[in-house]
Amino acid sequence: MSATPTSSTTDAPSTELPGHESLEVPVGVRPARWYDRNASRRDLSGTWRFRLFPEAATGADPADDGAGWDELTVPGHWQLAQAPDAWPYGKPAYTNVIFPIPVDPPRVPRANPTGEYRLTFAVAPEETADGRLVLRFEGVDSWFEVAVNGVPCATSHGSRLPTEIDVTELVRPGENLLAVRVTQWSAQTYVEDQDQWWLSGIFREVTLEHRPAGGIEHVEVSAEYDHVSGLGTLRISAETTDAAQAPVVRVPELGLEVSAGEQVSVAVEPWSAETPRLYTATVSTPAETVQVRIGFRTIAITDGVFTVNGAPVKLYGVNRHEFEPTRGRAVTAETMLQDVLLMKRHHVNAVRTSHYPPHPAFLELCDAYGLYVIDENDLETHGFELQGWRGNPTDDPAWTPLLVDRVTRMVRRDAHHPSIIMWSLGNEAGTGRNLAAMAEAIRGLDDSRPLHYEGDWSSEHVDVYSRMYASTHEVALIGRGEEPALGDGELDARRRAMPFMQCEYVHAMGNGPGGFTDYDDLFEAHPRLMGGFVWEWIDHGIATRAADGTPSFGYGGDFGEELHDGSFIVDGLLLPDRTPSPGMVEMAAVYAPIRIEAIEQLPGTIEVRNRYAFRSTEHVALTWALLADGEELATGEVDAEVIAPGESLLLTPEAVGAEIPLMPEGPAVWWRMWAQVRPESRAEWEPEDFVLGAGQVMLSPHAGLETPTGEVVALADGWQVGPVRLDGAGRPVSIGDTAVADSRIDAWRARTDNDRRPGGQTGGEVVPIPADGEVWERAGLSRLHERLDDAGLVAGALVVTGRTAGAGTDCGLAVRYTWRVVDERTAEVSVSVVPDGVWPGPVARLGWWLALEQAEAGSVAVEWVGQGPGESYADSTRAALHGRYAHTVDELQTTYSVPQENGARRGVTQVRLGLAGGDLELEVGDVTLGTRVIEGAEFSARPWSDGALDAAAHPHEVAPDGLLHLHLDAAQHGLGTAACGPGVLPNAALRPAPATIQLRLRTPGGWQR
Repeated sequence: MSATPTSSTTDAPSTELPGHESLEVPVGVRPARWYDRNASRRDLSGTWRFRLFPEAATGADPADDGAGWDELTVPGHWQLAQAPDAWPYGKPAYTNVIFPIPVDPPRVPRANPTGEYRLTFAVAPEETADGRLVLRFEGVDSWFEVAVNGVPCATSHGSRLPTEIDVTELVRPGENLLAVRVTQWSAQTYVEDQDQWWLSGIFREVTLEHRPAGGIEHVEVSAEYDHVSGLGTLRISAETTDAAQAPVVRVPELGLEVSAGEQVSVAVEPWSAETPRLYTATVSTPAETVQVRIGFRTIAITDGVFTVNGAPVKLYGVNRHEFEPTRGRAVTAETMLQDVLLMKRHHVNAVRTSHYPPHPAFLELCDAYGLYVIDENDLETHGFELQGWRGNPTDDPAWTPLLVDRVTRMVRRDAHHPSIIMWSLGNEAGTGRNLAAMAEAIRGLDDSRPLHYEGDWSSEHVDVYSRMYASTHEVALIGRGEEPALGDGELDARRRAMPFMQCEYVHAMGNGPGGFTDYDDLFEAHPRLMGGFVWEWIDHGIATRAADGTPSFGYGGDFGEELHDGSFIVDGLLLPDRTPSPGMVEMAAVYAPIRIEAIEQLPGTIEVRNRYAFRSTEHVALTWALLADGEELATGEVDAEVIAPGESLLLTPEAVGAEIPLMPEGPAVWWRMWAQVRPESRAEWEPEDFVLGAGQVMLSPHAGLETPTGEVVALADGWQVGPVRLDGAGRPVSIGDTAVADSRIDAWRARTDNDRRPGGQTGGEVVPIPADGEVWERAGLSRLHERLDDAGLVAGALVVTGRTAGAGTDCGLAVRYTWRVVDERTAEVSVSVVPDGVWPGPVARLGWWLALEQAEAGSVAVEWVGQGPGESYADSTRAALHGRYAHTVDELQTTYSVPQENGARRGVTQVRLGLAGGDLELEVGDVTLGTRVIEGAEFSARPWSDGALDAAAHPHEVAPDGLLHLHLDAAQHGLGTAACGPGVLPNAALRPAPATIQLRLRTPGGWQR
């Protein structure tokens, strides 16, 4: 967007607002799309000269070339110029909602860090001989003024939108000086209050572009697809600098050569996220050729169902901010590609560009690899909510031209992308008259895509009903069309005819999200529900260093902010270094296009369901394995018919020729199946053995343990139970050659991010309840003490009784340990707990904690039979498959940005620990919780205590303590998504209940029964 000419900067008093505080809309050259042109285009990125001033009135002469100033890389943010080692130009600051400046729109503080940029660039004589020269800025935060060769020529704003400035009359052959003044705060700050770091500067590319006489200014593409006839209808219009130069459109692959603006229909292959078919078109005049990638597709809402090319489509989405830990929003092409490939490899098919238009190269990648995109306007005014929405620009007519300008620039830049299936008016900007004005402006430019905006639940100006973090109960009501009625009958009827989506749901902060599958099941069950977008893609941890120099990722409050929102910025599926979290692995399993799951009503049966909208399973190989106690007994491939989109197939082991062997010793037998891309069908981005879905069914459970017959030996100072030595009170002292530092019943865990925040859903309606962690504190679970009252022989067994409870509370757990001897190297203990007293709510876990002396606990090898290979919890189980797995203790840990409970493995029936004093083997027998019999225990092992984990703010603050901390639980509380959304659902909540765990401890040796 070219901007208005300005006069030179002056400090003279004025009654007018400074330029950066005005609501003036930039005028002039309208920025075009991101073109692949044959005209010259010079990238001005690189090293610029830079100086930071404390106020917007810098006094710097735009004719000063900045000799002797510092050097800064463009694109980039000045706050991150030397991160993580130094912060010479101020530090990042994080707020989610609250403005970091006084709320006084459009005014901003006088203390306004302002960067002066200088670049000298050369222009050849032939570049100025004909046509025009245009400076293009892809993104500058937040307001800027441009001067060329000392002459101020434009101001502009709209941080994530392009600006074009005609500098033909100012540029001369030879050397030229470009001066750019950028303020951190401006009037635009009030409409750019997104949940992210406040970072400033020229953070996207700057280019100098030659626009030849008779060249092409802008191209508009319409490429619809008729799924009935198979025809694509194409019309490409072009704006030129000379109306007499009629552009010609060519699509060689389709044999097309037509005049620009001419409509033509031809048989084509359609574009979708599943099959992103693109055609290359050129638009040419004698002076210039522009290349465009075209995808034929039609978006429609039919009978309240969202469709692409005539087929209902579910959006398996993520919300993506642009972020790198050392570069902020100045993301590289390599990072954009990495994000797209990670999304595709984790079965994401849609991305919401939260909360602004992304770098245009990202959209090109979405076109090419296949992702549906909701392109969101650069608008968020969330901070006004704390003021009761007083002065909100969304309802202020003075802001109408500026907000309309923003959506207009977004649509003009991006409308040619087939990946964009919806426009969004913005995010968390309240309600008001400017929603209608923006919607009208978009529809005037492009009426082929639906409009989205979540902030107005009446959905008056949009085409889809959108919500954030609606509970599963409410989503079910909406899916059935039974949601509470709006007061306005006409609006209510209009909204009920819309598809529904969760533009944000299952908040991925820390260990979570839990309850993912519950939402996905609803999306599948109801045609009206079009899916949702996980919040969010990546933890925005900024690379920094601790006081001792240890590398770290900082979050809100780590940079001395006056106001901040703490760790709420590290809430992504990816850790800051782009390592996928367990939540992302779970998401991939939930989003998998081939759903493989056991059918409860048909024991031993697996359903294979094709969840693609367009593709059959012709490219899919189905492989199975029979496992007994994690050992493969047999494998094979299913010779099944091709499954059409939306159809399913029921399979049994017998039907595929899997012979189930007789297992007289009674190990658990599982039938596991997975879908993979056939090698001959594999796309270049798909890894080898790319899994499209996996599932399992238990054919026979793990048999119980036979009653031991050995004798417990009474000692002068305690008891000997096989390899286990206990003191006189009945507390373990050693297991074989390994000392036991401590042990007791446990009902607490290091709090997750979700545990620390209120949330709840009970029986349907969402009921605000205290945070789970607060309830646990009230019950004293973080300060448990175990009292052993009695230890003695009963029928050959050592029975130890007592009580475990927290200081300051009267609720507790009656404890009973029953020790028996199997043989000289094998002991058995049955751990039983019965809650007593009045409990205030759920418990974190019910199980046994052992702390073994182990100097190098992190390097201890762990082999287990159970669910894996990654962590899983009661409401995060889709990615966990039964098998035999091996890790070290260190590898069992997940290094979340904020330390918290992690690393649990469920359904564990056997564990071997490679201890310094010899192997310790654990075998799990009967596990019960209330009246339920549970297959296996929940197991975790770590080189530090839960207390240390809970107290740490960053991973480097947790250090091994010389002990190996083992947890063997009957059950653990689910994860939920209470950090933002509902808490743990009733189906995954752990209530105080009687529980037992039967364990055998063997040292040393192999697996035996």
